[in-house]
Amino acid sequence: MGDYLSFRKMITPVFIQVIFWIVIAVIVIAGIAQMANDAVGAGLLTLIIGPLIARIYAEILLVIFRINDNVAAIRYARTGATTGSELM
Repeated sequence: MGDYLSFRKMITPVFIQVIFWIVIAVIVIAGIAQMANDAVGAGLLTLIIGPLIARIYAEILLVIFRINDNVAAIRYARTGATTGSELM
């Protein structure tokens, strides 16, 4: 819990994943609604392209946090520290 309070452990990646699944649900509902309103082509396009774009966007955001984790691991390895609190 101390790592969360001192901002050494990021919780945003968890939120990104939750938001991703909410966005996917909205995209599926929107695609089905479009198909129900006689826009079958647009609905299918939404169902195919929408989740793909949402996934790419979520992955780009998560890569930023993974880079941060890797940089921290390199820093810990170079200094011999086992936790981030030893560096501060």
